[in-house]
Amino acid sequence: MASEKIAQLIEEVKVLSVLELSELVHALEEEFGVSAAAAVAAAPAAGAAAGAAADEKTEFDVVLAEVGASKMGVIKIVKEITGLGLKEAKELVDNAPKAIKEGVGKDEAEEMKKKLEEAGAKVELK
Repeated sequence: MASEKIAQLIEEVKVLSVLELSELVHALEEEFGVSAAAAVAAAPAAGAAAGAAADEKTEFDVVLAEVGASKMGVIKIVKEITGLGLKEAKELVDNAPKAIKEGVGKDEAEEMKKKLEEAGAKVELK
């Protein structure tokens, strides 16, 4: 029975050291004229393409890319969004590009971006 042979082979491979596994892979590549790296690289690519739609990003970082002309307006919005004091909000704005909030939901990130852009800033969601 083929599956019994495969199970036995898997059990034997489990006890090999990393060095022995590496030697086994190289020996199999030479014996059959194949490359294990190509097979491994192709398999995740196919799976990634199929699952791309299911892996929609749910958390975003709101990054202040550029302050724009209205620095004071941007500082006020950053202070409101982050809950920082005036001095800390100013330092954050002065050090742009800088992440303002990390790991926020899509709707919250879009709302923050809209407020900052209305104040004249350039914002990126990452």
